[in-house]
Amino acid sequence: MKTCTICFANNKGGSGKSTTCSNIGYFLAASGKKVLLIDGDMQMNLTLSLFPEEEALAFAAGEKNLYAAIRKESDLADCIHSSAYENLDLIPSSTLMSGIEFDLFTKWQREYILKKGLQKIKDSGKYDYILIDAPPTLGGWVMNILAASDQLIIPVEASPWGLFGLSNMFEFLSEVKSVAPDLTVAGIVVTKVDGRKNYFKQTIETLQDLPAHLFETCIHLDSSIEWSQDNSKPVGKYRPSARSSKEYKALTEEVEKICR
Repeated sequence: MKTCTICFANNKGGSGKSTTCSNIGYFLAASGKKVLLIDGDMQMNLTLSLFPEEEALAFAAGEKNLYAAIRKESDLADCIHSSAYENLDLIPSSTLMSGIEFDLFTKWQREYILKKGLQKIKDSGKYDYILIDAPPTLGGWVMNILAASDQLIIPVEASPWGLFGLSNMFEFLSEVKSVAPDLTVAGIVVTKVDGRKNYFKQTIETLQDLPAHLFETCIHLDSSIEWSQDNSKPVGKYRPSARSSKEYKALTEEVEKICR
């Protein structure tokens, strides 16, 4: 089966990219799929969702992380770490990713360095899914992530500022078509929903007018998510009975139908 590479991106911070990426990855793995997560953000939230802080910082200080591989233009297979969960592996990030744009600037065909670094992993057929967490920016590094991906999922926070900059995201996508001609927008997922507020309905109405699929499953605000993050576990593992856990499981099933 061909590996499907999905990236999670939005230039607006706090949209739930890392949380959505980690929990979809967890539920895909729990269903028997082989999954590789890639943390593309210097904040290392995806790494911290699976590993305790001390271990994550050790990854960041070493050479087996995404930044070290991109800087050296080396094979990413050497940076894979097994998680505590069956079928779920991770390529961790580093705080040094803050300088990735500068490092890319002088490199030949810099838009494709991540894609080339992933080629051996994809050719091996070891993973059914590769999920990449992108930073909340638009630039050369996010262009790399998009060029290496088959599908894009855009998490959007259901708040007055959640839609801010989404038009910039779609403008950027049109600009990167030359380097990512096969990239498809799988859809938009609404996160951090507070059903008591009228703005949720307005958010949905606005998103329905955009040229992208809108996932039926929305992720509601849930303290279980924060507690799971504090314990470096996906919410599906930390508290399977939580509302957000059930929603992420349902969202994962939607993603599987669209992205295969």
